[in-house]
Amino acid sequence: METIQLSIDESLLAEVQQATSALQMTPSDFIKVALERAVQQRETIAKERQHAEAYSKHPQRLEEIEEWQDEQYWG
Repeated sequence: METIQLSIDESLLAEVQQATSALQMTPSDFIKVALERAVQQRETIAKERQHAEAYSKHPQRLEEIEEWQDEQYWG
């Protein structure tokens, strides 16, 4: 595992300290979790963009939508 040095402003550090205290985590663990979530979010956004681009290139036809309408009834 690599060690990094990080500079953050005092107000953000105070928020991190408050959060780590409430969650009973070390600042290091808190920041690792935050970074992991940021990377996951970036990957999700990239997949959503890819999905949207695919639909813009090949939009669903009305017939495809209507074909599944009856299947959506959960009644």
